[in-house]
Order: sequence, then C-alpha cells, then structure tokens
Amino acid sequence: MSDVDSKEKRHPIQVVARRTGLSLDLLRAWERRYEVVEPGRTEGGRRLYSDEDVEHLRMLKRASDAGRRISQIASLGTDELAALVEEDQREALEGEAEPAAAPDLGASIYLKACLAAVERLDALELEATLNRALVNLSAPALIDGVVGPLLGQIGELWSHGTLRPAHEHLASSIVVRILVELIQAAEPSGPAPNLVVATPPGQLHEFGALFVAVTAASEGWGVTYLGRDLPGSDIAAAANEKGAEAVALSIVFTSTSGSELQDELETLREALPADVPIFAGGASAENYRDALEAIGAERLEDLNEFRLALRALV
Repeated sequence: MSDVDSKEKRHPIQVVARRTGLSLDLLRAWERRYEVVEPGRTEGGRRLYSDEDVEHLRMLKRASDAGRRISQIASLGTDELAALVEEDQREALEGEAEPAAAPDLGASIYLKACLAAVERLDALELEATLNRALVNLSAPALIDGVVGPLLGQIGELWSHGTLRPAHEHLASSIVVRILVELIQAAEPSGPAPNLVVATPPGQLHEFGALFVAVTAASEGWGVTYLGRDLPGSDIAAAANEKGAEAVALSIVFTSTSGSELQDELETLREALPADVPIFAGGASAENYRDALEAIGAERLEDLNEFRLALRALV
C-alpha cells in the first residue's frame, strides 16, 4: 500500500490531463467557471493536483462523456459522480439490448426531393424543400440526413460528369443562405455562451464550418460565424471582442503548408485567453495533427463529438 497522502498536491497539469483524458483548455475552463477542483501552486505558480483531484476529474469526464452537462454535475462529490456514472453505464448496457430505431424516413424524402430539384436547376423548389425540412426536422437530422448527404451526392455526380459546375454552384449558394438564416433564427434571446466559428487561411470551403455553427446554435449557444479563410489574429480578435467561451475551426483541404498553418494556429492560441478551448474538425484536420496538438486544440471526429464537447463546457 502506498504511503502517499491522497490529498497531497503533487501532479502537474500535464499529468492530470493525460490521466483524465481532459484537454488542458477544458480543464482550465472547468476550474475557472465551476471551481471543480482547487489546485495547489508551486513557488513558480504552476498548478499541482492531488490524487483525489485526479479521481474527481476522471468521474466528471466520464459523466460528461455520457451526456451530462458540466453545469449540472460540477457541484457533485466524487462518490455522487461515481454513482451517476454507474447508473449511466447500466442504462447504456440496457439500451444496447433494445432494437435500433428506424432511420428518419422524413430526411430521406427531403433528400430525394432536393437532389431532384438540383438536377433540374430548380432553385425555387430546392429552397422551398429545404425550408420545409428546416421546419419539420431537428438540426442534427437536417445536417446529417439532408444537407450533408445532398452535398456529398452532388459532388459525386459532378465527379462522374452527371452534373455540371452550375448544379453545384446553385445548390451551394442556396444551402449557404439557408444555413446562415438558421443560425440567425436560433440566436438565443437571453444570456448564452458564445462560440466563434471560422476556417483558417487556405481553407476556402465553408460547409464544415456552417455545420458546426448550426450544431452549436441548436445546442443553445450564441454563434459568431466569421466565414472562411481568416488569419488567426482576426479570429482571435473577434473571439476576444465577443468574450467567446470557445473557438471552432473547420479544416477541409490540405492546401496550406503545415508550417504556415501552424504559425496561424500559434498566433490564434497566443492571442486567446488560456482557458478558451480551440476545437478543430473536418476532412483534413488529421493531416494537421501535429500543428493542432502543438497548441492544445481538441480535434473532433464528427458533429456528435462536437455536441458532447460543447455540453462539457456549460
């Protein structure tokens, strides 16, 4: 048995991040906003954590990963969190035994109608169909079941020569307008956390960023959507002016040199408060893994991971 006092503040923040699976930014954010633990300090001012702190943070992380909002569980003790985690695990196992839900047939109908309108270059019908989908589907169903697959199928048909650039341009212009209107319509009426969304330099396609913005809006966040191809300094300036709780970047193409993008990311990180996390995703985010890890950015695989990351912040 170890003689080490479980209350002794001896673990640096990097060790805590590795043992808990929390990013440094998220750990700092939880400390500042919810005082989930009280770290000690070295003479040089560096944080130190105890074994009890680490275990408490591990339980918070597991409860958060199960879908619990940090604002609802931050005040719980470690034993209470452990009981909650056990309950969530039991429910998850019972859920696995249940038959899978049928796919959203409504989304597939809207998708077919949208694609038919694009093939006819019928802008009015495409916009009308998307607006009907917007009214009748949730934001995740709209993105995952209609808009995302629509753009994917258009790209595939264009690559095979079935559709022309005119079809892609018509669809893109209408989809962008619909998504921007959706973000604006979802603007919270009261106090809400703010997310700044953009693509860094060299990233000219913005659909990934728009999907992220819509997802955040559907989670109750205020969204400041900046668009595409912005320097890190401009993104940081907007985030600081808005008092943003987080910044999200979409990286779809490997068109910017690794060193150039890393410089922009470092500029962004240095200009933001230390406890404001940076989220990054998109088809090419993996290609910039080293640059993203160097600034402590949290790389997310899909929109569901992004939803969970947002819930972990508030």
